[in-house]
Amino acid sequence: MTDVTSVDASSAAGNREGQLTAPTIHYSVAMPNPESHLFEVTLRVQGWSEPVLDLKMPVWTPGSYLVREYARHLQDFSSLSGDRALPWRKKSKNNWQIETDSVSDITVRYRIFANELTVRTNHLDSTHGYFNPAALCFFLPGFERHCYTVTVVPPQPQWRTVTTLPPVSDQNLTFAAADFDTLVDSPFEIGYHEVYEFEVMGKPHQLVVWGKGNLEPERAIRDIQKVIEVEAKMFGGLPYERYVFLLHLSGSGFGGLEHKECCTLNYPRFSFRAKEKYERFIQLVAHEFFHLWNVKRIRPKALEVFDYEKENYTPSLWFSEGTTSYYDLVIPFRAGLYSVKGYFQCMAKEITRLQTTPGRSVQPVSESSWDAWIKLYRRDANSDNSQISYYLKGEVVSFLLDLLIRARHGNSRSLDDVMRLMWQQFGNAKKDQNGNLEQKSGTDAKPAHLTSNGQLNAPKLPAEIGFTPEELQSAIESVAGIDLSDFFARYIDGTEELPYNKYLEPFGLELIAGEIDQTPRIGWTLGAENGREMVKFVEAESPAQLAGIDAGDELLAIEGFRVNAEQAGERLKDFKPGDIVSVTVFHQDELRTCRVTLAPPRPTRYSIVPVEQPTPVQKQNFTGWLGVPLSKL
Repeated sequence: MTDVTSVDASSAAGNREGQLTAPTIHYSVAMPNPESHLFEVTLRVQGWSEPVLDLKMPVWTPGSYLVREYARHLQDFSSLSGDRALPWRKKSKNNWQIETDSVSDITVRYRIFANELTVRTNHLDSTHGYFNPAALCFFLPGFERHCYTVTVVPPQPQWRTVTTLPPVSDQNLTFAAADFDTLVDSPFEIGYHEVYEFEVMGKPHQLVVWGKGNLEPERAIRDIQKVIEVEAKMFGGLPYERYVFLLHLSGSGFGGLEHKECCTLNYPRFSFRAKEKYERFIQLVAHEFFHLWNVKRIRPKALEVFDYEKENYTPSLWFSEGTTSYYDLVIPFRAGLYSVKGYFQCMAKEITRLQTTPGRSVQPVSESSWDAWIKLYRRDANSDNSQISYYLKGEVVSFLLDLLIRARHGNSRSLDDVMRLMWQQFGNAKKDQNGNLEQKSGTDAKPAHLTSNGQLNAPKLPAEIGFTPEELQSAIESVAGIDLSDFFARYIDGTEELPYNKYLEPFGLELIAGEIDQTPRIGWTLGAENGREMVKFVEAESPAQLAGIDAGDELLAIEGFRVNAEQAGERLKDFKPGDIVSVTVFHQDELRTCRVTLAPPRPTRYSIVPVEQPTPVQKQNFTGWLGVPLSKL
């Protein structure tokens, strides 16, 4: 299914920065034996005029902040000109260099192993082929802003192709990207899948579903439409002409990756019937769709121009991802998909996660943003002791900032206004011919055409203007109407405990510690592994750590009696804080018995509840915020 505006094709040369001749760059992606999980890729470069052709593969893809070394899946590289083999060599892990002296037409062939079903990688089997161009395609240094075309060669004619790139007229299953950024931002789904068409605000949308499960498409589409309408209302329109939701139903996967005109979602195939699991799916949709604005168009300065070969550092992912996570809870509530009680249950669950993670007292959320490349996606046994997720704490900090702004301005301003201001200043801004900022509608894309020199000639929307951390803070302060330097120093760049009740109180709310497990605290997390009872995590400075128990130890007995992970908690209830108990473990195959002094229990769950006697002003603030009386909570 490729019902998008087509473009006219031809081939010739253009100019590279007005000096060098620009080649035509064309990919063919075949999958003749999908069971092998190998994409067979052919790159043809025509009109080349340099003695050497450099090819580089990205090491990461925007939206997923980890160097994933996509080149590790590449094999069987070869380079030709006609029937003549061209010499080549690798210059680095992701850089292939071909000697092309006096040759203008180069063909490169290679294969990509694709058996990782995530939203940021590639997957090929007997039912479909899915690829992210960052994980499959080279870019030509110096020609990143030139047109890249892709032809898909499915193994069977029944396989359908979905992508947001426009098809090239008169060329079967061929698509054109204005530049390499656009190519990377346009995943391909090829194979057996269901396509559901729907419309929102006069614009076409598709829900494309691969895999089997218990999804009810009609229900999902109704709710997705509501999410789209709420977010569009917030920002004043939709910044695209067509949008596609690619949904992969998998065994146990979970995730999403945003793109400018689509998103890819991965969700457990039988998780749509239970209320809580279905709501989590809608929150995932709301999150990735909110990224249309926040990240794809409102993005940090460090991500204004992508460097695909290395880490792109920013301390602002707490806003780009964390604030988006805050809104993925808010948007479904505003869309009427769950009650105010359901919304606060979700928010309290996130606060519980934060307050039960020791790393919140060690790593500031701005540092967590900066270190995303080496920490968030590379968890180990000590991660919860030493770090905090910028998604999680950014979400909770955004919640408090929203309350702060609302309380100061009687709900006439909110974090929504910050988002709109950031959209106007950075996401929806462009420069005129004199370098001055002007505004664009975000919906003025017109049909594209390939010109006679083989380049995409479209009214191209200018690149977004990235924001600095200082500009972000300034935007929030301008809406709040106060200097927030102290707030940022304490809670963004520092590790002080968040003062929840200070910001909840004006709305007649308070955070309480609930359901305290009366089991004395030992400070470990247990789990089964290959039939053995293993210590998975040991909290810093906990009784278990002080006694010498480590993550990776195999638990055998408490006070001489064998226990498993499920029994350990019940067994500890026979003791009280201050008691010393013997715990027997295998520590690196050495039998050890450790003497553990049990500690008092800690809260295991937090709840947001009304204060005992809310004032009329508090009730008014609550209703002005959420549109329902406080008594509904």
